[in-house]
Amino acid sequence: MTAVPEFEFRTSNACKYDPNDRRCVEVATNVPGRVVVRNSATGETVEFTAVEWTDFLSGTKLGEFDLSV
Repeated sequence: MTAVPEFEFRTSNACKYDPNDRRCVEVATNVPGRVVVRNSATGETVEFTAVEWTDFLSGTKLGEFDLSV
């Protein structure tokens, strides 16, 4: 049986840590083929394949998810 590796989360440099407001998004990319995003305040996670993550980042850079006001 293969051991499941632990995710190593990192936080964006843009996230300013405030002990009274710990809302940051953390990302783990250390497990091949998987990307996990975690809410630092709740600990909830969402998992993506590497392809899904790449597609999401590409769409973000193209403005695909911009909100219209």
